[in-house]
Amino acid sequence: MASTTTPSSSLFAVFLLLLLLWGVSRHPSEAREPFACDPKDATTRNLPFCRVSLPIPERVKDLIGRLTLQEKVSLLVNNAAAVPRLSIKGYEWWSEALHGVSNVGPGTKFGGDFPGATSFPQVITTAASFNASLWEAIGRVVSDEARAMYNGGKSGLTYWSPNVNVFRDPRWGRGQETPGEDPVVVGTYAASYVRGLQGNDGNRLKVAACCKHFTAYDLDNWNGVDRFHFNAKVSKQDIEDTFDVPFKMCVKEGKVASVMCSYNQVNGVPTCADPNLLRKTVRGVWKLDGYIVSDCDSVGVYYDQQHYTSTAEEAAADAIKAGLDLDCGPFLAAHTEDAVKRRLLKETDINGALVNTLNVQMRLGMFDGEPSAHPFGNLGPKDVCTPAHQELAFEAAKQGIVLLKNRGPSLPLSARRHLTVAVIGPNSNVTDTMIGNYAGVACGYTSPLQGIGRYARTIHQQGCANVACAKDQLFGAAVDAARNADATVLVVGLDQSVEAEFRDRAGLLLPGRQQELVSKVAAASKGPTILVLMSGGPIDVAFAHNDPRISAIVWAGYPGQAGGAAIADILFGTSNPGGKLPMTWYPQEYLKNLPMTAMAMRPSQSNGYPGRSYRFYRGPVVYPFGHGMSYTKFVHTIARAPAVVAIPLDGRHARGNTTLSGKAIRVTHAKCNKISLGIDLQVKNTGSMDGSHTVLIFSSPPAGHWAPHKQLVAFEKIHVPARAQQPLRINIHVCKFLSVVDSSGIRRIPLGQHDLHVGDIKHSVSLQAATLGVIKS
Repeated sequence: MASTTTPSSSLFAVFLLLLLLWGVSRHPSEAREPFACDPKDATTRNLPFCRVSLPIPERVKDLIGRLTLQEKVSLLVNNAAAVPRLSIKGYEWWSEALHGVSNVGPGTKFGGDFPGATSFPQVITTAASFNASLWEAIGRVVSDEARAMYNGGKSGLTYWSPNVNVFRDPRWGRGQETPGEDPVVVGTYAASYVRGLQGNDGNRLKVAACCKHFTAYDLDNWNGVDRFHFNAKVSKQDIEDTFDVPFKMCVKEGKVASVMCSYNQVNGVPTCADPNLLRKTVRGVWKLDGYIVSDCDSVGVYYDQQHYTSTAEEAAADAIKAGLDLDCGPFLAAHTEDAVKRRLLKETDINGALVNTLNVQMRLGMFDGEPSAHPFGNLGPKDVCTPAHQELAFEAAKQGIVLLKNRGPSLPLSARRHLTVAVIGPNSNVTDTMIGNYAGVACGYTSPLQGIGRYARTIHQQGCANVACAKDQLFGAAVDAARNADATVLVVGLDQSVEAEFRDRAGLLLPGRQQELVSKVAAASKGPTILVLMSGGPIDVAFAHNDPRISAIVWAGYPGQAGGAAIADILFGTSNPGGKLPMTWYPQEYLKNLPMTAMAMRPSQSNGYPGRSYRFYRGPVVYPFGHGMSYTKFVHTIARAPAVVAIPLDGRHARGNTTLSGKAIRVTHAKCNKISLGIDLQVKNTGSMDGSHTVLIFSSPPAGHWAPHKQLVAFEKIHVPARAQQPLRINIHVCKFLSVVDSSGIRRIPLGQHDLHVGDIKHSVSLQAATLGVIKS
């Protein structure tokens, strides 16, 4: 049938369609009505709490003064109730954005105009990039997509991410969510990602981030002990030296809007009921400008399961008086009013909690009327899963992949010589596995098999039905594939069935018969055999490292939606690997005398306790913290660095030696803002391939029973073209990074010789007490 439409009418129809689409993209917030203070609502638009021109504290005070006790109590929980008489809608506080907008938690729903969101690599993989600017860039993208989904009525604005617990024990199922074992790296990640999420306007938040889980939380379910019943017995030294470092950096440097207290007890007190942790430290010492929220149901947990209080009303009162502002769960809504009636709590205590939550909501613009009036009110479906966002996820995966072994070298593979590649293993064609936990719905996936298929003809055999690899029925076909290919890539490792929230690992070896599969395939392979590992935690693959038939080993972590493309680009040399391990890879024997419940970081010779992390453990490893190879070679040279740094003392402490203890100065007694240690480096790429390199600077402080044998004091990512060199200036904050913590939990700067290690180079600098901040070269 012939069309009767004229060209001019077709053009007009196209014009109308474009106009309509422009209107949808220009005003996506039409999908969401104002949360409060609707300018069309005559009953509230002129009330002080709705006046944007007034300071937020005045607006908050006015609103709290209008609420009844019952209304106040209904706002103390994550699914905060509406206040219809003041035209305030209900709000779900619980959304997650660990490495992309997630649908874990009730605050976010995918569907309609928002079928998915960019799924970045799991945090442990992104941490391996050691690239703080990348971490912040990911935060900016995630918050763009989060705001867009909020404007479209699909999510909230309060995200309970990131997880900044230190990866203390290699068996922890949630270690994948963390930036690794070094407290400074974890804290730097926290501050960077939070800045990306929240934006740079201190009084106005793009979204509100949350650093969790405070504190000493790193056991989920091990050997009959679970997180709901665990009492973490931690020394003051380890609290100050390790567990609290990332949280302090998150609050003081990242300016995070929220901190979440954890399920466990610390030294007999539930963290969510401990005023020393919450009111005194987080809000008092660190000056949190925001709210403190419980992990979900943790107030109920310490009443029902830990039996910390005799009555539910006492539990509610303890939480609020300790400094808790918001309960993820129903407990405070059910019991706080009765706690007031029983005079265990004052209504003014509840007011104090609401000041902190309402302050954050107002900084988010939720009481400013139309969402479209907000600076980010124009974000919508067009701003989610954009090509630029997906490209950043691809780039993050490439930067986080770590080359552990390269015999020969065998990598990179050649698309001209390796025409046929056998792709084998239970993780060889996975998609969901690549995004780890606390993920949402990805924009799309490229599996390892698909990625490698862009470079070569593939022969695919799983070898194992899944990572449990209980049977060898599929081994024969995998071995045959390896015999008939120019190269073999084995993609093995773990997934959420092995390591996850509430699922700690029993050991560090590959699950089931995976090791047997790897060895048999490697023995039969006609060409080079490349082992690719997917995991959050470390794996003891010493067998593969020592097997000459296994040419190379690559750790991909959980590399996100573009993981397969990133793996292939690394394997075939389109990209040069530059990742470094953010955690130590221990041998299985390390666990022999190491219960997960033992929290001490330092070793004990008396009972054979080995100590934890590269800072304190001196035994054998499979791969050390910071290990990572490249397809090129980088050489460091120190161009200039001081030999002596004088530590000026503050005020009255400059007279006499009252500040010295064991030849160390209390950090609080030093003029920290006047101490500088700058190092000028030259980084040379002596190879034939451009590459990015992470410069790691470690310090070995003067020997002492409280000092780590070495600690990371600075890191920087630098790109160096082939056969070129780049200058790099690194400034080390002496008080923060050259200090150590004594057995009483006091941070001190050890005087005397500190040895700085940059790769194979050692530079010694002497720290001396002085009344003038002089640096001598």
